[in-house]
Amino acid sequence: MTDNSAGQTRRSRRRRPDGHQLSGPQPDVAGAAGHLDHPPRVGFFTDTSVCIGCKACEVACKEWNAVPEDGLQLTGMSYDNTQGLGADTWRHVAFIEQRKPLGGQEPGFAHENVDVFDAARRLGSSPSSPGPGATAPAPDAAPTGAPAGEISPLRPDGRTELRWLMSSDVCKHCTHAACLDVCPTGSLFRTEFGTVVVQEDICNGCGYCVPACPYGVIDLREGDGRAWKCTLCYDRLGVGAEPACAKACPTDSIQFGPLEELRERGAGRVAQLHANGVTDARLYGENPDDGVGGDGAFFLLLDEPEVYGLPPDPVVTTRDLPDMWRHAAMAAASLAALAVASFVKGGGRRQR
Repeated sequence: MTDNSAGQTRRSRRRRPDGHQLSGPQPDVAGAAGHLDHPPRVGFFTDTSVCIGCKACEVACKEWNAVPEDGLQLTGMSYDNTQGLGADTWRHVAFIEQRKPLGGQEPGFAHENVDVFDAARRLGSSPSSPGPGATAPAPDAAPTGAPAGEISPLRPDGRTELRWLMSSDVCKHCTHAACLDVCPTGSLFRTEFGTVVVQEDICNGCGYCVPACPYGVIDLREGDGRAWKCTLCYDRLGVGAEPACAKACPTDSIQFGPLEELRERGAGRVAQLHANGVTDARLYGENPDDGVGGDGAFFLLLDEPEVYGLPPDPVVTTRDLPDMWRHAAMAAASLAALAVASFVKGGGRRQR
């Protein structure tokens, strides 16, 4: 095949993205970006109710994508040692401790005939339980100075039930991606899978994408100056492999597949949790009618989005660009008209 014919073939597979919108539902994001023949849109469904905080996803992401080490510094507020998403952290597992019972939440794997909470309450309280002797007080005996029903500021003995909320956060691969809309070099692009990827060799480090992201995901790498974020393992998708983080997740908290399929699966999981008494369970980011047109990576949460550090009602930051440009044009036209009127009026005075 000649170079000319190859170029014609590539052009025939793409079209001008006349269907691109800045907000609202967009059923075919890859088609709107110019991909004629493309596979179904894929993404992530993260079921935080079965996340165990192992951080296997963080490690797998770093190893596969050669993401630099980012310090591993504890925040002082939890056991989290990666703090948040950034240029050197494309997957971030949040640790949130709450003084609330688990309710009817079920673990990812069944442990039949084992009452793990009863076993935990008996730890160290009898010679038959783990620990060197019966050194711990009875579970219902709070230490001196411990408020009833609360955790002692000094010792964990006598505390009520706790729960850990753990969630593996990632780039949302938004339907309407403001980072992509504001990129002046075309470094950010929409793939045939509907995902959003940064081409680091084209990025000029302008940083426009950083404030444009409503989730605070994308960032400039220190010492490098270019923008980096999750690619949803675009290189793996091209050969039919699932992303490294989903492959490494031991509890299937991170699930990968066609987005519509994942949305159905997520709705079913929420219904299951509600039936089990976990009434706070909800989906976040799956709705095509939300402020970003729905996310390519959405979550099942067990509390309000703010608890996980997520915006409660994200809106694509470029949604109002047409109105802004329209108002700017009207203001410019008004100034031009005033300038012309002043010039004409001044010329008439000189003639007199």
